[in-house]
Amino acid sequence: SAVADADSTGKMFRQKMSTIAASMAGRRFASKTAAATAFTAGAGVLAYSSMQKQQSATRCEIDGVSVGAGLAGGLVAGGVGGYLMGKSKVDAVEAKYEKYWPRKIMILFGPAGAGKGTQGERIIKELGIPQLSTGDMLREAVSQGTEVGKKAKAVMESGGLVGDDILIAMIAERVQNEDCKHGFILDGMPRTLVQAKAVDELLAKTGECVSLVMAFDVPYEVLEERICGRWMHKGSGRSYHVKFAPPKSMKLGADGKPLPESMKDDETGEPLYRRADDNEAALKKRMDSYYQATVPVLDYYKGRGIVRTVDANQAIETVWADVQAKLVNK
Repeated sequence: SAVADADSTGKMFRQKMSTIAASMAGRRFASKTAAATAFTAGAGVLAYSSMQKQQSATRCEIDGVSVGAGLAGGLVAGGVGGYLMGKSKVDAVEAKYEKYWPRKIMILFGPAGAGKGTQGERIIKELGIPQLSTGDMLREAVSQGTEVGKKAKAVMESGGLVGDDILIAMIAERVQNEDCKHGFILDGMPRTLVQAKAVDELLAKTGECVSLVMAFDVPYEVLEERICGRWMHKGSGRSYHVKFAPPKSMKLGADGKPLPESMKDDETGEPLYRRADDNEAALKKRMDSYYQATVPVLDYYKGRGIVRTVDANQAIETVWADVQAKLVNK
């Protein structure tokens, strides 16, 4: 009879859709979309089956081709709608996952003026992971009054330097946040071999390790030109450079150097300032410290084959293209 045929056909389609849903659920990042597709398509099948039961009182014979067409229509109408709703978004997420897998735990190396800040911001947007600055984390922990923050505050108020144990505890606390689930970038640490080994021990507790170290390489004379020509806006942190990115208000004196009173922020018109250590003498001290303490850390990671060196003595967009290429798994 029509009722029996419809019930039997509906049962077969329900079984088929269950199989399809189970298979699609195994696809990475697409499980929710697959379930929605199977459910919606199944709803079309069941709706058709129910309709056939209601009509069976007046119709005793139904064309098998019509049954198949009706069921196929329910499958297509319901299935396609559920599938297309999330497909483009799922595809984008999956493509990024395939491109940058596994979870990135990164460290950016390079002396002051190498461009870590500029490229770091782009990496954050590209990967969707946060950059964890030890300075920012320290201020945040203190302001929130966390256990680590209280310890750090006590040390700072006594005039001491925050020790590695507090810094590591602070990182351990911060990486538990939801925004770190796909990875994070460490900024400002590790700077010594002791800190590098402490970071390794921390990550080993969850079966992880540093997965990528990006080193920005720039000749000393270029760093000197970059740093000694920097001017900053205190309120926003916007950075200017007398040669590469001068403010619109800049005027030069008779000696060819910018007049300090003419250096103003493009957006607010407020005066710019130079950092106290943006000079040749301070740069030399910072570079000596970098080579003595930080370069050995870079060598430590090179032994693992995870260091990627970037020629940062190029145009910003060229450097970014190099960075992007070295973010991708090979």
